[in-house]
Amino acid sequence: MTTSRRSFLTKGALAGAATLAAPTVVRAQAPIKWRMQTYAGAALGEQVVKPAVDAFNRIAQGQMEIELFYADQLVPTAELFQALQSGTIDCVQSDDDSMASPTEVTVFGGYFPLALRYSLDVPALFNKYGLKQIWEEEYAAVGVKHISAGSWDPCHFATKDPINSLADLQGKRIFTFPTAGRFLTQFGVVPVTLPWEDIEVAMQTGELDGIAWSGITEVYTVGWSNVTNYFLTNNISGAWIGHFFANMDRWNEIPPHLQELLTVCFEQSHYYRQHWYWAGEADLRINGGKLQLTTIPDEEWKTVETAAQVFWDEIAAESDVKAKVVDIFKKYNETMVAAGRPYRF
Repeated sequence: MTTSRRSFLTKGALAGAATLAAPTVVRAQAPIKWRMQTYAGAALGEQVVKPAVDAFNRIAQGQMEIELFYADQLVPTAELFQALQSGTIDCVQSDDDSMASPTEVTVFGGYFPLALRYSLDVPALFNKYGLKQIWEEEYAAVGVKHISAGSWDPCHFATKDPINSLADLQGKRIFTFPTAGRFLTQFGVVPVTLPWEDIEVAMQTGELDGIAWSGITEVYTVGWSNVTNYFLTNNISGAWIGHFFANMDRWNEIPPHLQELLTVCFEQSHYYRQHWYWAGEADLRINGGKLQLTTIPDEEWKTVETAAQVFWDEIAAESDVKAKVVDIFKKYNETMVAAGRPYRF
């Protein structure tokens, strides 16, 4: 049978019309959803993490959404690592110490005594002196992705009574980080661990005498300036080391462009804190209006600096990884001192 040109075109047109008439169903892919918990309470979290999460959610354009939870909302802060490792939480912002990480680098999280002078020391150490690789390897070994590290504020004492000498620290019940508390016990400090949101009430009831958990920016931001009277200008660390972590399986499940977007947004968060804290620490000392500044004389404070060096060596003796990190801290600080102003003076 011969098919005429007319019948071929007619059949083709009819088939094409049928194809056009049948609607094509395009199913939108459901967004990837992550739950993230930060060490910070709501007032502080508004500054130190929420802007980055909001930016990520906007730029991801529905491909992925992060739901942010503040301190202790899903799990207690001390259980953050376990929840992250098991996948109960997909992403965490914390220092190693507070979330009870089982790695060899945990002791350096938060405030490692007198290892850092300025906030810029943190990114310099991680990106130029090798700490980033060490942290990535330690966390990969326990099923956690270390995304990035950045600096927060210095660690000062905010207290009810004035601290003008080391003797004034004797017997003071202080809310602080585990490693900082371990170091400070030799000066008579009694470290106290409480849920973050309970600190203000504990100061009011007399359960606490003071706080060594932050700089003056946070003291004002979270309301602790309402329950303390004095701020000690000496600090036991010039910057807090905080990190963003993800469950390794969840991290590997998301496409490379979203991995990169997460990394960029978190790096921008680190940068934001650099100037937010730097400006706030100076401004609130002068213009805060609530706290009176006190200072332990330099000659007496050298006792603390000397004790910190002994503490570093004690930590270094505990493992090869810890020894490697302490060696990096020592070499870095030696370089800064040799470089002189403005690096060290």
